Amino acid sequence: MTKTKIITAPFRADHVGSLLRPENLHEARRLFKEGEITAKQLRNVETDEIKRIVDKQIEVGLELVTDGEFRRRFWHTDFLEHLNGIEGYVPEQGYIFNGDEETERYNIRNIGKISFNHDHPHVKDFIEFNEIVGGRAVAKQTIPSPNQLFNIGIRDENIYPDIEEYAKDIIQTYRDAIKAFYDAGVRYLQLDDVYIAGLSSPDIPFNDGKYSREYLIDLALRVANEVLEGKPEDLFVTTHLCRGNYRSNWAFEGSYDLIAERFLAKEKVDGFFLEYDDERSGGFEPLQHIPKDGARVVLGVITSKRGELEAKELVKSRIEEASKYVSLEQICLSPQCGFASTHHGNKLTEEEQWEKLKFIVDLSKEIWG
Repeated sequence: MTKTKIITAPFRADHVGSLLRPENLHEARRLFKEGEITAKQLRNVETDEIKRIVDKQIEVGLELVTDGEFRRRFWHTDFLEHLNGIEGYVPEQGYIFNGDEETERYNIRNIGKISFNHDHPHVKDFIEFNEIVGGRAVAKQTIPSPNQLFNIGIRDENIYPDIEEYAKDIIQTYRDAIKAFYDAGVRYLQLDDVYIAGLSSPDIPFNDGKYSREYLIDLALRVANEVLEGKPEDLFVTTHLCRGNYRSNWAFEGSYDLIAERFLAKEKVDGFFLEYDDERSGGFEPLQHIPKDGARVVLGVITSKRGELEAKELVKSRIEEASKYVSLEQICLSPQCGFASTHHGNKLTEEEQWEKLKFIVDLSKEIWG
């Protein structure tokens, strides 16, 4: 992989990361759970499917590829539960999404002092994935943001009575994680963050808790920036802000207004993946806070929740509208989220998924050449 391939990351045509799991992968996971195949046999099925989707992403014209998160069940818990001091467990209730839809019950919790596990399986997974890519495109790695660990109910106050001490250990954990991924060959890293988007939702009553919304926004910004202090110049990092994505459903609403002046203006990343596929996201006005010639803005105006293709002229007009607040040269295009943030996947077909990604590639060439 050469630096010239990644100098403009995020790319004009990009995507968030997760892809629909094929039926044979669902079946292999079922057989493994029932003890009918081994872990090695399951991994072989995952590897074969990752090879297929890498080829397909290249075929539709993407300059970056992901492993589709095919070795994960959930976008966040699979990574976080392998950190020292964190474990996965089955709670009494899942997350509640729009329409009172309850997600599959699985979450993480703090059980000890937090640090990076240098045998973290996702590092090995990336090395194998990067070998599959073989320099044909840029291999993009996605992990949950460090701020996901600040969600309510995760921190054990007996272990960490002081939230600042908790933050300190999370920062060091993620610095170590980023170094491990960089040493493994990662040059394009995405931090997926529902927590920060939640801080900008007026419907989530943070001010009723121990800490004010303003304090938590400032803390989240500080954590993100301190994690990235001293990162290598040739490592490109983006943040994806999401309002929930589970079987084509969403968790909450709210524009980016409440976080724009601090987070969008000051987070030291190379790009923001922003959800703009429906009215829940508000207007483009918050983009005015992103510094000129600063982070790229990857507009998620293409939905991953439905299979129908958006009207080309409508997408172009929305990009034109956004360019009133941030330069067209800073804008990129992608779906608003992954196609399968969890193993369940969104409610569209794999063929529709690939049509969406090719549509994004073709439209980006029309707009930016």
